[in-house]
Amino acid sequence: MTSHVSFWRANGLSLVLGAFFVVFLLGQFASGFLAWNAQLQQAGQAPVGLAAYAHSGHFIAATFENWESEFLQMGAYVLLTVWLRQRGSAESRPLDEAEDARRVDAGPRPWPVRRGGLWRRLYATSLSLALFVLFAASFAGHLYGSWRHAVDERALQGQPPITLPAHLGSAEFWFESFQNWQSEFLAVLALVLLSIVLRQDTSPESKPLEAPHAQTGD
Repeated sequence: MTSHVSFWRANGLSLVLGAFFVVFLLGQFASGFLAWNAQLQQAGQAPVGLAAYAHSGHFIAATFENWESEFLQMGAYVLLTVWLRQRGSAESRPLDEAEDARRVDAGPRPWPVRRGGLWRRLYATSLSLALFVLFAASFAGHLYGSWRHAVDERALQGQPPITLPAHLGSAEFWFESFQNWQSEFLAVLALVLLSIVLRQDTSPESKPLEAPHAQTGD
């Protein structure tokens, strides 16, 4: 007989992560609101209200700039782990393909798998597709917000506005992107390598405490 599992226990990880996201987003909004108004006042401009700041390039660019790098990192990582391995890492599939195949748990299959055909093919790449769609949307949001912010900053300096295509080709925009992209891949690289020799007891992101360093996956 299957024991009843409460909603909170069954969804605790996503609920806590979602709560952290909301708290930190509100913290970003509040601190960014104060920082942007301080910059406006230093330039002799009137401060903006909360609603105006929510639509400002300062807030939009900062938000989507970070989301963009996260979705790029996760999408690339999902695809790279299809073909590439790292001996001893808990983040890698086993080097032995036969052992990897045995890890599929028995149980009801998702309906796209049962349906087969096009649905199965789409489902087979649905995770990476979703992540890269989110990356593309976040990239567009970052570009729009960064352009709006650049226009606002140039106005404070008495300079003419820059066009969106010109901003897309600017060093400033790509500096914003690359500084986040490199940090995301550094974090994943650190997790992949550190999980070879370090452990976190009972975490699915770690190998068992007794596992030898050379063991790949969990």
